[in-house]
Amino acid sequence: MPRFSVIVPAYQVQAYLRECLESVLTQSYPDLELIAVDDCSPDACGAVIDEFAARDPRVRPVHLPANVGLGPARNAGAARATGDYLVFLDGDDTLTPDALLAVADRLKETGDPDVLVYDYARTYWTGETVRNQVAAELTEHGPAPFALADRPGLLNLLAVAWNKAYRREFVERAGFAFPPGYYEDTPWTYPVLMTAETVATLDRVCVHYRQRRTGGILHTTSERHFEVFDQYDRVFAHLDGHPALERWRPVLFRRMVDHLLTVYTRPDRLPRGSRAAFLRRARDQYRRHRTPGASVPARARVRHALVRFGLHRTYRALRLAAALGRRARRLSRRSLRAVRAALLRTHYRVQRLLPLDTGRVLFTVREDGPYGGDPAALESAVRDHAPHVRTAWVTRPALHHTLPTATRRIVPGTAAHLTALARSAYLVTDREVVPGLVKRRGQVLMHTPPGTPLAHAGIDLQERPAAARDTDFARLLRGVDQWDHVVSGDRHSTLTWERVYPGRYTTLEYGRPRTDRFHTATSADVAVLRECLGVPAGAVAILYAPAPRDYRRTPFPLLDLERVARRLGPRFVILSRAGRPHDGPLEAASDRVVDVSAHPDVTTLCLASDALVTDFSPLMCDYAGLDRPIVLHAGDREAYAASRGLYVDPWTFPPGPVADGEDELIEIFACGRWCGARSAGQRAAFRDRFCPHDDGRAAERVVRRVLCGETETAPPVPPERRRPVPSAAAALEAAAVSLPPQPAVF
Repeated sequence: MPRFSVIVPAYQVQAYLRECLESVLTQSYPDLELIAVDDCSPDACGAVIDEFAARDPRVRPVHLPANVGLGPARNAGAARATGDYLVFLDGDDTLTPDALLAVADRLKETGDPDVLVYDYARTYWTGETVRNQVAAELTEHGPAPFALADRPGLLNLLAVAWNKAYRREFVERAGFAFPPGYYEDTPWTYPVLMTAETVATLDRVCVHYRQRRTGGILHTTSERHFEVFDQYDRVFAHLDGHPALERWRPVLFRRMVDHLLTVYTRPDRLPRGSRAAFLRRARDQYRRHRTPGASVPARARVRHALVRFGLHRTYRALRLAAALGRRARRLSRRSLRAVRAALLRTHYRVQRLLPLDTGRVLFTVREDGPYGGDPAALESAVRDHAPHVRTAWVTRPALHHTLPTATRRIVPGTAAHLTALARSAYLVTDREVVPGLVKRRGQVLMHTPPGTPLAHAGIDLQERPAAARDTDFARLLRGVDQWDHVVSGDRHSTLTWERVYPGRYTTLEYGRPRTDRFHTATSADVAVLRECLGVPAGAVAILYAPAPRDYRRTPFPLLDLERVARRLGPRFVILSRAGRPHDGPLEAASDRVVDVSAHPDVTTLCLASDALVTDFSPLMCDYAGLDRPIVLHAGDREAYAASRGLYVDPWTFPPGPVADGEDELIEIFACGRWCGARSAGQRAAFRDRFCPHDDGRAAERVVRRVLCGETETAPPVPPERRRPVPSAAAALEAAAVSLPPQPAVF
């Protein structure tokens, strides 16, 4: 008897069915049977199912003699199920990696409840991934399992069958089955949740709910959307037959009205000319199932009144009035923005006529981001070594908490911002172009590049359209003409910047200010950072930070981090800084993969980690100054090099071991090659080339030269005299200890 019976009905989804079935059969939890039901599909769905059945004995094909619809097809699959739990999955959706492992673990934790509810994310054909908006209802805090009365908010979730696992014995004993017709999930979901004695939740995305550009029931204009009335009749008939569930009638009544309004107002469901008839039938449904004492929220009373009285013409009038109101508000906002912009332009012109303030320096970063990077290191050095100069930082109000208390906070786009932009004698930024800046005589603009140029940058991107995207090179060069100084960390960076950003600026090859913290932090500082990130004491923290892929429309996983963590064992923790599409959901099955993609300070992540896994990211050049192990891995090396172009190929001059695949990467860490003597030698050579000036005083040298006028600066501390910040990896390397291989967990 398998643990899970995964039931997949298929009808006209041949383009997506293969991916769906693969997502089930490649789960890390293999104790399952896959019941694929061909609902007499006219396309190749049946052939695809037979192909999978021939290669994997866990696949049980079912071919129906006639098309019966989604609900009866699910019933046909459930009738043949032998697993402990039923899991439904539509043929165009997919399970996320390790989803069944997470479900199995949660079922075990909660004592095999009747129903386990998990989360989903909508995946759009554009590449966007959006997590369920009411995911807070799935919190795992509090006692579990529980009854629906303890967590009635679960009824606010989308009423679908595929975001739950059902104990088969419970389903068979209660006699639940899907009805025919559209919206077949409705008379299944509500009775199941109300009847279940034990319910549990899993706060994890387990299903990717595909949002197809065309096709699918919810995007099909048809008279069959009127079948929603029959489905709610079945729901209330279930209540009539089970008096113990009467308490749920008011809640279900409100859910019904909201659902009917959704069908009525969506433009792509009801055929043209049928909306009035739909609303009249909705009025009859409202009166038939209305429950005395069913309260309606104040903001929904108008909408409910439309259904209660069948006010189709009133709805059309309100819709027209709302559209006119929105247009009027847009015009009003546009006019106000135009007036405000004119006033700000006038204010900026007036401020440019006033004298420069030689005791003020203004800092800004890309996208008006938080305090960090080279500008933050220079701002701190200004306060320490040029106390006569006042500092101000431009950032959004939501990020003001990231600034030191001694630094003035300025909101971008305000009069105060334009005043500082016009009057400050010194400007420090990592932007190529400072928006709105008209540089004055006597103003000094210092540019801090984002990192060591390993891949093509500047005007070299003219030959790399995938990486250049919509870069305005003429505007870029106008911005370069405003630069007075460029901060460089090494000779390679100096030569590259001066070629790809041609201008009359002076290059200050003094080191990378942002790495100063690497040489001043203490062991106690590192311990605090690791605790804040949730790294257990004694664990080896691996920072995974790949370079962005410009040649791809959306981010994609370069590594199966959960598999890597599982194979390495509990001794390792992975801090993942891999990009996620459109702030999509993190799909981790364990607490040993920590998502730090949104962490504002990469310097903190470097200090908290014991090793770095990367590919072409300039971060490796900063990290080398920490003298901690670096491992290279890239499964798309040729594609990246072809699309982005490389000045330095790390594979020809690696800072540490190189992994050609995921298994070799696991072997490098499991067998200790990541922190061996050869790794240390490669890292030392790499550090000598790219970190010759990084000694903890780079920012001080820049400040003394630019703000204090000192032409002679102290030479950097020799590498052999620099104090490294200790880490778990450093201790292992010093002791020449290699970690024994960990058994694989499947």
